[in-house]
Parts: sequence; structure tokens; C-alpha cells
Amino acid sequence: MPRASARHILVKTETEALQLKEQIEGGADFAELAKKHSSCPSARNGGDLGSFGPGQMVAEFDQVVFSAPVGAVQGPVQTQFGMHLVEVTSRED
Repeated sequence: MPRASARHILVKTETEALQLKEQIEGGADFAELAKKHSSCPSARNGGDLGSFGPGQMVAEFDQVVFSAPVGAVQGPVQTQFGMHLVEVTSRED
């Protein structure tokens, strides 16, 4: 069964997500931005969600995590929780 590890930043608006993505692309540290801006409890761990399999996260999130390149920041991805920036840190197919 596939497994992936990922980290994310959860914010309320697409605008905020895009601003944070721009900062990351400019060299800002993903984990530090997650700690400062993410509304998910994972923020205290730099947005790290650990390892999980398909179906353990909401569908929109799963779709990105199990198809996006490892190490590239994806998003904003909209779910019922808000807007996410997602980085797949590892994946085993």
C-alpha cells in the first residue's frame, strides 16, 4: 500500500496561501512559516503530518500528496478546512 509523508500550512484565504508560497519560493523556511501562520495543530511541528496512506486525509489533499513531485510545494489546495500549501516529503508507491 502506498505511504507518504507530508507537511502543510493551513490558512483561511487563497491570497494568504499565495503570499506564503511566494515567500517559500524566495527562500523562506517552510517549517518556520508553518509555525507562524498555520491554523492546524501540526503547526507546532512545522506543519509535519507524519506518514499516512491513501484515504487517511481528505480527498483533495490525498490527490495532491499521492501525485505531486516529492519536495515541491503545491497549492493552494482548497479543502473544507481552508487553503493548504502542501509539500510531500517522501512517498513509497
